[in-house]
Amino acid sequence: MKDIIALNPNPLIRFLEKPSKDFTKHDLIRFIESNGIEMVNFRYAGADGRLKTLNFIINNRRHLDSLLSAGERVDGSSLFPHYVEAGSSDLYVIPRYRTAFVNPFSAVPTLDILCSYYDKDGLPFANSPEYILRKAHQALKDRTGMSFEVMGELEYYIISDKKLLFEGLDQRGYHESTPFIKWADLRTEAMHAIAKCGGNIKYGHSEVGNFSEGVFAFEQNEIEFIPVPLEEAADQLMIAKWVLRSLAHKAGVTATFAPKITTGKAGSGLHIHTKLKKGDQNAMVDNGGLSDTAKKAIAGYVDLAQSLTAFGNTIPTSYFRLVPHQEAPTNICWGDRNRSVLVRVPLGWNSKNCMISDCNPAEKEPDQDFRRRQTVEFRCPDGSADIYLLLAGLTVAARHGLEMKNALSVAKETYVDVNVFEEKHKSRTHHLKQLPDSCWHSADCLEKQRAVYEKYNIFPHQIIDGIIKKLRSYNDEQLRTSIKDNEKEILKLVNQYLHCG
Repeated sequence: MKDIIALNPNPLIRFLEKPSKDFTKHDLIRFIESNGIEMVNFRYAGADGRLKTLNFIINNRRHLDSLLSAGERVDGSSLFPHYVEAGSSDLYVIPRYRTAFVNPFSAVPTLDILCSYYDKDGLPFANSPEYILRKAHQALKDRTGMSFEVMGELEYYIISDKKLLFEGLDQRGYHESTPFIKWADLRTEAMHAIAKCGGNIKYGHSEVGNFSEGVFAFEQNEIEFIPVPLEEAADQLMIAKWVLRSLAHKAGVTATFAPKITTGKAGSGLHIHTKLKKGDQNAMVDNGGLSDTAKKAIAGYVDLAQSLTAFGNTIPTSYFRLVPHQEAPTNICWGDRNRSVLVRVPLGWNSKNCMISDCNPAEKEPDQDFRRRQTVEFRCPDGSADIYLLLAGLTVAARHGLEMKNALSVAKETYVDVNVFEEKHKSRTHHLKQLPDSCWHSADCLEKQRAVYEKYNIFPHQIIDGIIKKLRSYNDEQLRTSIKDNEKEILKLVNQYLHCG
């Protein structure tokens, strides 16, 4: 327990001396009373994928107790216009105590709490993306006896006035340091704020994308998280996007998670690392290598890859990113340490040599098994994703792979060990399927595979219908081809979806 509390940046964990999963209503009231908290904010995701806010002034202890016990009513038809009718639109928002955090931006001391939606009968709202995620995870546990841990790589661009001193090299920003990048301080400030809000951050760094256009400079950064239980991973990504946008606004610059800024430059993805666990053990590894369980899960990702774009690549500019040689996948395949594939198995600390002792002769070999850190990375999603539905879809895909009778043969057939974009390897990769090239095509793929998502009553048919209708509404079937070289039209499109997700 002490290792959870010690050095933890979340003030609630330090004060209450317990992990957030164990927070109770009494704990929150005690923290509020002892720390001069004057307001409470309820936060919840809308259909647009952004956090919404309901503010409360704390009148007295009884009022606070009632608020934390009963939640509040909201207009579901405004939050979910495609899934809730105005004639019966009231929903409850009920706080999830484990998500409580001190608001880092409020002018008065404020505690924010993420909420879940419930219907008039006091049941979880069936069309809530957060509830769909919970159902997907429960089905995985029930059917396989395994749980899911995931984490995201949140890529974003900062758009600011061009600074002439120490100008960075075009498309050479990967892990660059100041002064050749200009917004490292905003990134580290965001990391600190996200951690205080409960996020489990692995690291942050500048990314490849670095270029100037006219009077503006475009700088790409990334914040990567530590794998945590599925529901927590979704929550922390939602909070992280809110924190980054709030800090950018404060600094007078734009932060965007848009998948594509312009042609010929690196787009921004939302890579998702996944880890199946059996109890406390990482089920993705076996005898120092990738396990059959991992290969079956990968087969599920590969089999549903085309339809998963409906949750992870939700706007027309998503498909301007999914082109060859632009740091994004197009072929449906997987491989080890291969950044040209859709599903990548990262380096996994499987070496028998003790690197730390070799690097530091005075250091003894650590007693930790770092092979347990192995993950599998799904690389096509971007910042337009509905985070809860994307992670629910990936959970369905992992379970689907474990249930597929031919999963291991699918994994074998779709494995590659070459750069799939190089012309000399075309003969070895011509059999691979391709990701969709438009929202229209993505909708077609979801329509064909919808039964897999609706199985075990996880995705309601209204949600699938609504997503298909929205994707087709863009009428972008030929868009990527028709405006491929029209910079003016591409810029217009980018600006239209600059603040997606």
